[in-house]
Amino acid sequence: MAFFLPQQTKTAAESKQHAVPELQPWVEKYRPRTIDDISAQEHTVAVLRKALSSTNLPHMMFYGPPGTGKTSTILALSRQLFGPDNFRERVLELNASDERGISIVREKIKVFARQTPRAQKVASDGNLYPCPPYKIVILDEADSMTQDAQGALRRIMETYARITRFCLVCNYVTRIIEPLASRCSKFRFTPLDSSSTSSRLMHIATAEHVNVTPEVVATLIDSSNGDLRRSITYLQSASRLSASTTPPIPITPRDIEEIAGVVPNTVVNDFAWTLGVNIESDMQTDDVPANTKRGFDIIRQKVSSIMREGYSASQLLVQLHDKIIVHQTLPARQKAKCVIAIAEADKALCDGADEELWTLKVALQIHKALTP
Repeated sequence: MAFFLPQQTKTAAESKQHAVPELQPWVEKYRPRTIDDISAQEHTVAVLRKALSSTNLPHMMFYGPPGTGKTSTILALSRQLFGPDNFRERVLELNASDERGISIVREKIKVFARQTPRAQKVASDGNLYPCPPYKIVILDEADSMTQDAQGALRRIMETYARITRFCLVCNYVTRIIEPLASRCSKFRFTPLDSSSTSSRLMHIATAEHVNVTPEVVATLIDSSNGDLRRSITYLQSASRLSASTTPPIPITPRDIEEIAGVVPNTVVNDFAWTLGVNIESDMQTDDVPANTKRGFDIIRQKVSSIMREGYSASQLLVQLHDKIIVHQTLPARQKAKCVIAIAEADKALCDGADEELWTLKVALQIHKALTP
């Protein structure tokens, strides 16, 4: 009986969310309901569409960066297989980062996997669903499971394969033990391309009556690095910020940068120009005239000014790294020296070093590498 308590609680919470949809986070409100709603991932969607027509699913492993639709895909597939009435009886969804010990595998997963499902194809909504004679266990963030738990899971997958299918969802496929990975069909989810992300964001903005410009959408995409979930969250936060005043204020790219916690492009470009990276031929700064020779004092003033604004040193160096890597005219040797300096600083910052001192050190090393 204890096994069914979490399921009942989750169902009650879901019914409350459906009753008041405007209180839902947009990432849940606009989560794909069918396989055809999945953005991008054409290869994976094509394979799963064929599997859906045959209703013969293997054990599966979805891996790739966060926010690329892994969990949404398996949930949409499960809804199309079992329908709304059987979904809670046939699908067990666990987040392995919270419940990752061997006791969870033995007590919760094993109990669910050994139960024989009942056949019920016609749902209350009048639609006919395939409802194949097996259940699905979804293990989100399976790469957080302990080695012992993964070993125990392997045996359960073998024993109850006739009536239970498993779907492992993870970010790092190398953290799944080989005996477990070899029993699954692997599907790699790639970061979403700009066009797919842009169309999805525009669809949500239109549905929520939020006015966004193409510049705002481009900033959302750049700030999220292919993570659609993150970009939708930023859009909802910006919408709340815009609606907090009367009349509502327009959403600007700078608002998105503030919400995302990234350093504004103007600040990064200005910093890069001070170090000798010519991002734009006509760029000039307020602190450094175009004909002024850059030196220690100028660079120190610029670093101190950026640190006083409260920007994250790690985030600043990541964005500076991206600017340098894609630069069209810098020689490869100079790029390599700059990247080595940034990598050393990143390691030191992860260990708790002083942000301003290490930012200054990196700035001086990059300036030295770029100075003839």
